[in-house]
Amino acid sequence: MISFAGGIEPFRIANRMAGRTLYRWRLAAEGGEEVTCSNGTRIRPDIGFEPLGRDEMVIICGGLDVQAETTRGLVAWLRREARKGLAMAGLCTAAHALAKAGLLDGRRATIHWENQDGFLEDFPEIELTRSVFVIDGNRMTTAGGTASIDLALTLIARTHGQDLANAVADQLVYSSIRTDQDTQRLSIPTRIGVRHPKLSQVIQVMEKNLEDPISPATLARDVGMSTRQLERLFRRYLNRSPKRYYMELRLSKARNLLMQTDMSVINVALACGFASPSHFSKCYRAHYDTTPYRERGSRSGSGRTEA
Repeated sequence: MISFAGGIEPFRIANRMAGRTLYRWRLAAEGGEEVTCSNGTRIRPDIGFEPLGRDEMVIICGGLDVQAETTRGLVAWLRREARKGLAMAGLCTAAHALAKAGLLDGRRATIHWENQDGFLEDFPEIELTRSVFVIDGNRMTTAGGTASIDLALTLIARTHGQDLANAVADQLVYSSIRTDQDTQRLSIPTRIGVRHPKLSQVIQVMEKNLEDPISPATLARDVGMSTRQLERLFRRYLNRSPKRYYMELRLSKARNLLMQTDMSVINVALACGFASPSHFSKCYRAHYDTTPYRERGSRSGSGRTEA
């Protein structure tokens, strides 16, 4: 809902600040049917997937389970309108829908950090970044949440000037307009609540090497520590061993892939550094109290609908 509202409100406020209508919009949904957001809010669209004018722009917003919500009808509509040369933006997980339609091939894009692992597996030909938003030609994508506001403010500034964009930001009590150079996740020290340069460095290496895990001895050596010192560092600040922390990172990625892709359990295991499905299943059950197969089954039965 934040991504959805953030993709509309800046344009409404721009009209108000300018004292005239600079922007108009219509809400569209497949079949023109009412859509229910994950927070229960119901949204009544103005139109279905009707033909658009050549001077219009398409902005789509995705939420949970975007794979299931990316229907054939949506993909066909996006492709048809893209052939007219329309600019298109995908907010939050909607980058998946644009990618599924082949509209991001050979381009740079971003998506919510929680969906990045699955996106990389499904669309390796797309250059995925960790930016708050990306504008590549007439294709735009955002990381979700308040990133929709940053993209909208950037578009307002490009068309009607920075002064108007700043006035809109003030109305939104939005004190810092981010650019496409800003990254979407908090820094490692902020995320873990610890400011220790060597600990942050080791965790960064871990996060970049989940498919081929690096031994604690190598991690320690690369930051100029002994294995014992590294062990004490993790125990002191994170109350777990480096091996345990690394395992949790890999299992978190595995869960994302199980919930967001159609990859087989075996391929998920391999993508997360597990040599065998049995070992993967054992570790997964110990951490999440369920098996990878049951986790995959729970996704299909969720019945969630997003706006």
